[in-house]
Amino acid sequence: MDLIIGVFEQGFIYAIMAIGVYITYKILDFPDLSVDGTFPLGAAVTAMLIIAGVNPYLTLVAATCLGALSGVLTGIIHVKFKVRDLLSGIIMMTALYTINLRIAGGIANVPIFNYKTIFDNDFINGIFPSFLAPYKTMIVIFIVLIISKLLLDLYLKTKSGYLLRAVGDNEKIVTSLAKDSGITKIIGLAIANGLVALAGSVMCQQQRFFEITMGTGTIVIGLASVIIGMNVFKTDKIKATTAVVFGSVIYKACVAIAIECGLEASDLKLITALLFFIILVFSMDRKKKVKE
Repeated sequence: MDLIIGVFEQGFIYAIMAIGVYITYKILDFPDLSVDGTFPLGAAVTAMLIIAGVNPYLTLVAATCLGALSGVLTGIIHVKFKVRDLLSGIIMMTALYTINLRIAGGIANVPIFNYKTIFDNDFINGIFPSFLAPYKTMIVIFIVLIISKLLLDLYLKTKSGYLLRAVGDNEKIVTSLAKDSGITKIIGLAIANGLVALAGSVMCQQQRFFEITMGTGTIVIGLASVIIGMNVFKTDKIKATTAVVFGSVIYKACVAIAIECGLEASDLKLITALLFFIILVFSMDRKKKVKE
């Protein structure tokens, strides 16, 4: 049971991040590597604010806003300075490593074990009955995920959301509508990185520490979740964001099963790489068959 709960907790956290990656990868067609820096950015901001005595729920908002700001900067580097999308993400990811360290006071690991979090405070402990205590963390993460997903779904139905989709499909269409495709891209990157930083904030409070390398491989996990979800649940009856959530849980379940089968936790990155490779090959193979 602990294994299942752990899979859902981690799966839901990475699902928040994955729907952000979905925006850049599937909608904007933008290989945004800056998420590897945005994820720990959310964690660093959260850890330091909690230590400073800030309400843990407010840290979610602060982390999201700073993540969105980093997305805006990535977009500006790409749109205004004409730097290629991949390189602009790498530039921001590299800069965020130092920024995250500065935020954390130059410390690579900041524990918050003795502080209140969104999972452990007077309000949460008061509303959850004892029989739900083992599921408390999972339920709170799920609520944050659902709120994030619903807000994104609502946005994508707005005029700005439709323009965002159009930019990914064909920038000329947006230009023909007398709209600035560059601004639309920046908005998309801001939303995506805001969600990634939010996931980092939740992860920090769930694990009760910030670690400078906790964002390494974030883009791979996000892409794996998106590709799994979009291929396994390829139907018009399921929203794309819902499919991504399922993909994230499936991904974390595969990793958990691999570790339970005897692989070491230190093999996690190798498991991730192999799983991602298999998913990509399977996805490409399906596309090839469809074309033939």
